[in-house]
Amino acid sequence: MNASRSPAPARITAKTKLIDAAHDLVRRQGYAATTVDQICAAAGVTKGAFFHHFPSKEDLGVAAAAQWTARAAPLFELPPYTRLEDPLERLLGHIDMRMAMIDGPAEGFTCFVGTMAQETFASNEALREASSESITAYCEALAVDVQAAIDRHGIRDNITAESVAWHVQTVLQGAFVIAKASGDPEKARESVRHLRRYIEAIFNISS
Repeated sequence: MNASRSPAPARITAKTKLIDAAHDLVRRQGYAATTVDQICAAAGVTKGAFFHHFPSKEDLGVAAAAQWTARAAPLFELPPYTRLEDPLERLLGHIDMRMAMIDGPAEGFTCFVGTMAQETFASNEALREASSESITAYCEALAVDVQAAIDRHGIRDNITAESVAWHVQTVLQGAFVIAKASGDPEKARESVRHLRRYIEAIFNISS
């Protein structure tokens, strides 16, 4: 009898390698400073392969924004906190996880679409729109648990789930900027701790 073989690992395509390289390089040095040659070198593919998949660096940026959204989806599906019964505990668990991710060099935890939007919002409508769609998708996913928490616990001042989700995203993006500017991830983590305190304060939790 032949020994069973494990399935061969899926081959990483040149397109995926290019998107991965764009995520890494843009977070490290910014969109404008990242060249097609640098992306190809980091991905280990030829320039011809680049233009086979993407007519331009802009097209890669748009595709990389969409893939950034896809890669964020597991944050709402896989971690242990997603299985908590209370939606408010799930929301707080998500914030705790985001705070724990803020560690090491800034390019390892900051946001690709946030970085790209800061640079291109006034100069490239396609990239601004792609960044907006990705950030909006995150907020829409987060708002599901926020609304469930409101339904269970109530909330102060008729605050909406959508506005809470956008506030979470706003604090995170601001925290990333502070981490970059200061070179100190702890300053960013402290901002997220304040965010957690705010979330706890606005919900009508019985003592």
